[in-house]
Amino acid sequence: MKVLKREFDYYKLRIDCEDDLWALARICKKGRSIGMLGERRDQTTAGQEGGRAKSAERKKMWIKLAIESNEFHTFSDNLRVHGIIEEAKFDHGSHHTHIIEVRDEVEITDAGGFPSVDKDLIKQACSDSGKAKVVILVVESDEVILFEVSSRGIREISTWTMRGGGKYTGAKLSEGVSKMFFEKIAKESNDSISEGTPIVICGPGHARERLAPQINGTKKLIATSMGGRGAANEVISEGLAGDILSEHAVVKETALLEEALKRISKDEAVAYGREMIVKALDEGAIETLLISVDLVREPVWGSVVKGLDEIGADLIQCSTDHDAGEQLLGMGGAVALLRFKV
Repeated sequence: MKVLKREFDYYKLRIDCEDDLWALARICKKGRSIGMLGERRDQTTAGQEGGRAKSAERKKMWIKLAIESNEFHTFSDNLRVHGIIEEAKFDHGSHHTHIIEVRDEVEITDAGGFPSVDKDLIKQACSDSGKAKVVILVVESDEVILFEVSSRGIREISTWTMRGGGKYTGAKLSEGVSKMFFEKIAKESNDSISEGTPIVICGPGHARERLAPQINGTKKLIATSMGGRGAANEVISEGLAGDILSEHAVVKETALLEEALKRISKDEAVAYGREMIVKALDEGAIETLLISVDLVREPVWGSVVKGLDEIGADLIQCSTDHDAGEQLLGMGGAVALLRFKV
């Protein structure tokens, strides 16, 4: 994301990657306005032409909406913002939907100005913009799973499973089936992974070492204690991929949430639930507050966010589109790492 212009109540933004849409979805809320180039059918151009019905002409124009709602799913390539037309050449007061994609420019306005949580999210989106997605291949002898990791989440792209594989037909046939299995995976993976994408190949045992030579691109081999999605989470939570994933927000969030869970299990300096967090804040004990990116925008948390600045605490707006984020939701959506136990 790039900020093209900024004022107290106004941002002009350019969307540079899909992760920017994730951040923009949190900014586009009811009570604000969004403007961008769009298309509307001009009903004055409809009618009869040569005895046949003439369809209304689509005209490109600047359209500003009073935002009503938006639709977005992590890893999707567009954000749909619904609202009522405030400014356009015609159709004032009509419903319209802006479909925002990478490379679009938008203008967001809020008469009351933007709170710090929104300014921080935009700043982080600008910092994270353009960071390469990473592919994780979890390899076992009879199953391989391909995951995509972005700054804000992890998703399963493909799964290949070998049924049978020679369990009843002898080792020689099993070796042949296994060879064909890995060749198929290598071909399909090489076709689907964009050139230049960093690749982490991991899993228990030695199957990853058989597949790795057939995978194109920059890759890193990592041994994990388990297979499946758990292996991908192990790579992320324990920082096993080193610099390949270290700059991604999902890695930082996962590491901090793992630390919170560890402290909870040992009854150490941690607080969760709004009542406990407010108590810790009043005592100046909070070092870092981890909170769901959507929960922090609820009015009830406004005083807590303001209080964090007063005691010099950090605020991390967490995505819930990965396993650690789902665990955060299970704790009520917020957890605080404390300077001392309260």
